[in-house]
Amino acid sequence: MKNYAIIFSPVTFDDIEKACEYYEKKQTGLGKRFATVRYDDIRCAGIKKFPYLVHYHINEDEQLVTILSVYSTYKLPLW
Repeated sequence: MKNYAIIFSPVTFDDIEKACEYYEKKQTGLGKRFATVRYDDIRCAGIKKFPYLVHYHINEDEQLVTILSVYSTYKLPLW
């Protein structure tokens, strides 16, 4: 299996930062929730229409996203 680096344009990070700032102004801690940091520096993103969470880490210095796992919330619910 080939490994791929995921590259985001600088605009993407600006958009995320602006959204986080917006939500943080609405309520303390809401900006962090929007950024989907679940634990330590691991983030999760849900997949629309499918019961899966993608766990990933962003290394901003190297502009690299590492996919850590694709987790089924249906077969293995988090609770």
